[in-house]
Amino acid sequence: MESFTLFLEKIDGIVWGVPLIVLIMGTGIYLTIRLGVLQFRKLGKALNYMVHNESDGIGEVTSFGALCTAMAATIGTGNIVGVATAVVAGGPGALFWMVLAACFGMATKYSEGVLAVKYREDRGNGRFLGGPFYYIEKGMGKNWKWLAKLFALFGVGAGLLGIGTITQVNGIASATQGFFDPNSEHMVSIFGAEYSIVTVITAIAVAVLTALVVIGGLSRIASVTTIVVPFMAIAYVAICIVILIYNIREIPEAVVTVVQSAFGLRAMAGGALGALLLAMQKGVARGIFSNEAGLGSAPIAAAAAQTKEPVRQGLVSMTGTFFDTVIICTMTGLTIMVSGAYDVAIAEGLEGVQVTSVAFGDGLPWARSVGSAILMIALAFFAFTTILGWDYYSERCLEYLSGGRMKAVTVYRWLYILAVLIGPFLTVSAVWTIADIFNGLMAIPNLIALLALSGVIAAETKSYFDRLDTGKIKG
Repeated sequence: MESFTLFLEKIDGIVWGVPLIVLIMGTGIYLTIRLGVLQFRKLGKALNYMVHNESDGIGEVTSFGALCTAMAATIGTGNIVGVATAVVAGGPGALFWMVLAACFGMATKYSEGVLAVKYREDRGNGRFLGGPFYYIEKGMGKNWKWLAKLFALFGVGAGLLGIGTITQVNGIASATQGFFDPNSEHMVSIFGAEYSIVTVITAIAVAVLTALVVIGGLSRIASVTTIVVPFMAIAYVAICIVILIYNIREIPEAVVTVVQSAFGLRAMAGGALGALLLAMQKGVARGIFSNEAGLGSAPIAAAAAQTKEPVRQGLVSMTGTFFDTVIICTMTGLTIMVSGAYDVAIAEGLEGVQVTSVAFGDGLPWARSVGSAILMIALAFFAFTTILGWDYYSERCLEYLSGGRMKAVTVYRWLYILAVLIGPFLTVSAVWTIADIFNGLMAIPNLIALLALSGVIAAETKSYFDRLDTGKIKG
């Protein structure tokens, strides 16, 4: 297993090397400039559109429902486990690069939403299918269909083996075991390996709940996420704010540490460049894992939105990155720093959810078990909704690959549920590495398409706001 993990890490290092980081950041910067910093100029309008659906829009679910499905997939372990992993592995500076990438990523996410609606396909009976595979095929032309299929293939892999199932349920299991059986006192043997009984129960419970929802398709997924996502996001942010207020004196030093670390200023002599690149790599990689800007997943949900205007849905889509990373991930990162959890993690070799658990346990004057319980509940909700969102994404990728064969999709759903069941029994490092690899592979075809179709995005944006300004349409 150790040799396999090392092999995966080498592949991960190649996929998430400097070229991909430059491509992700460069695409976000280029789109930001070409769209005139739209993500900041129109953020207020985007937030308004987020809660006011089009009365005459066409699609499967409301714009808010599509956003919640997308946010269900993004607000997950990346916000809790991913941030902690980035900060420990890449240093506090990883948080800086995570947020900076998200600011540019809002323009990327906007562009994805625009293209998703513009090039979506009406499958009849109120069903719409869209995403990178269609805007690559229809926007770039039939000669690029191979790139569209490549994206869809990576999307299926990401859902089944990476970000959609294993990482999420693994995070839930780690949190529940950390709370109910922290010393691994209640063990059972499965195929010759020892696991906590809590882990086994968690695996079965999450798999059953997943089956009950995903078998109902998008409408049931959307109905669940529109209730759970807003509630869990607000509750989690509220707790983080309380911890930050309680440790308010530590915030200035934490911010300075993050900025200095981001540029390698806290590294040993001669190691500044290496520290900077490591912080950048971990921050951008975990950032895209968290908000999925540039990954190409969110436009699959955006394509199902009840709307007639691609730009309007693009604006709604970009709010997901704003809430997910700029707000929630920043809160998590600062909480880890001001509570002293980062220092504890370095000293004791903690990783993942263990780090955030220390932050929630030590950040306020309560027993560490109380903080662990709160985090366990938050993580369970976050990760479960991500499992639901990614089932939808990967199903649509498979539907495109199979030419609309729904029998293949049905079989895939059961394989997906099986992956959720076995996820907690795989090693943490290997799980996250596999997820990173698939994320990177998905991003490449999508980013190529965004750059190639940037003229279309700019033209659609200009047309929409010209019509809005002249009163031809209502905002």
